Amino acid sequence: MQLNHLVVRLLGPLAIAAILTACSGLGRSGSIVPSTTPAESPANRVRSAHTTEFVYVTNSDAGTVSGYAVNANTGALKKVKGSPFRTGIDPHGVAADLDGRYVYVTNAHSSNVSAYVINAGSGALTPVKGSPFAAGSGPVAVTVDPSGRFLYVANAVSSNISAYTIDAGTGALKPVKRSPLETGPLPYAVTTDSVGDFAYVANALSDTLSAYTIDAYTGALAAVKGSPFKAGHFPRGVGVDLGYVYTANRASANVSGYKVNERSGALRPVKGSPFAAGTYPSAIAIDPSNGWVLVTSTGSDTVSVYADNAVTGTLTPVKGSPFRTGIEPEGIAIDFTGLFVYVTNNGTSTISAYKLNPISGTLTRVTGSPFKTGRSPQQAAVVLE
Repeated sequence: MQLNHLVVRLLGPLAIAAILTACSGLGRSGSIVPSTTPAESPANRVRSAHTTEFVYVTNSDAGTVSGYAVNANTGALKKVKGSPFRTGIDPHGVAADLDGRYVYVTNAHSSNVSAYVINAGSGALTPVKGSPFAAGSGPVAVTVDPSGRFLYVANAVSSNISAYTIDAGTGALKPVKRSPLETGPLPYAVTTDSVGDFAYVANALSDTLSAYTIDAYTGALAAVKGSPFKAGHFPRGVGVDLGYVYTANRASANVSGYKVNERSGALRPVKGSPFAAGTYPSAIAIDPSNGWVLVTSTGSDTVSVYADNAVTGTLTPVKGSPFRTGIEPEGIAIDFTGLFVYVTNNGTSTISAYKLNPISGTLTRVTGSPFKTGRSPQQAAVVLE
C-alpha cells in the first residue's frame, strides 16, 4: 500500500499504523512527534549554586534515553556516565517530577511506561522496581502534575489517557480508578496547568483539544463541560502558560491560543488566534517567568519564539524569529533559569542548545552545539536536582 508523502509528513508513521492496525498489525512507529510538557521549568523554582540540571532525551530508533549534565554557565551538555540508558521499544515522551527524583518514558511500540530513579549527584538512571508499567496502545506523551503525585499518558492508538498515582518513596506507578479515560482520536500531547487543577490533551485526528478536571485527592480525570474544544488542523503539541493554553497545529501551520476559565477549565479562543507558525509545527515549550512561547517546526527546520501578552494571551513573534535548528526539530524544553533552550533534531540525531535572551526572546547557539544523541531523538525534559 502506498501513502501520499504529504499525509505521511502530517500524520507520522505511528498515526498511519493506528489507521492500518486492523488489517496489518502495529509496526515500528519511526518518528511520531508528540509534545510531552510545555516546559520542565516552573517559575517558582530557581537554580542555585548548589543544584545541578540534567537533560534527558528519548531516542526512538535506538530504544534508549540519553542523559546530559548542563553546564550552569554556558548551557553546554555533557553526557551522564552510563548514558544512554535502555528503555522499551520506540520511546517518545519523557517527563520528570518537579523534585527531580524520577524520570518517566513512554514506549510507543511496547505500550508501556519505563520509570527510573535519578541519581542526584551523577544524573544516572536506575529502573524503578516493577518498571515498565502497562499503558494503553501506542503511548506517546507523558506529563507529571505539579504536586508530583500523579502521572498522565496520552495513548495515540487506543485514543485514551491513562492516569497513575506515583509512589513518593519508590516512583512506582499505580493506575487510577476508572483509568484510562477516552479522548479524541489520536491524542499526541498531554499537559497540566501550573497548579494541577486541569489536564489538556491535543487530539490530532479530530482537530480538537480535550480538557479535564483533576481530582486533587485521587488524580482521577473528569471531562470539562464543553470539551472537546476546537483546535487547528492536526494539533500535535500543547502548552500551558499562566491562564492560557496553546496548541501547535501541524497541518494548518499555526498556533491556537485559548483563555482558561479558572473555575471550570473551559477554553475560549484569544483575540487574533490562530497565530502563524513555521511548516509542520509540532512541539511547544513555555517560559512562564518571562512569557516566551517557543514552537518547533519540523518542515522548516526552525523554532519560532513569541512574546505572550499576559493580559490578552496574544502571541507576537520576537525579532529574528524563526531561528534555525537541525533537521526535523521535534522536542523542545527550557531550563529552570529560563536562560537555555534545548531542541531535539530527529533528522540529524542531535540536540541543539541555545541561550534565550530574557529581555528580547532571541536565541543564540551555545558553543559546541549541536550535541550528539541516539538515533531519532524525540522529546526532551530538563530536571533540577
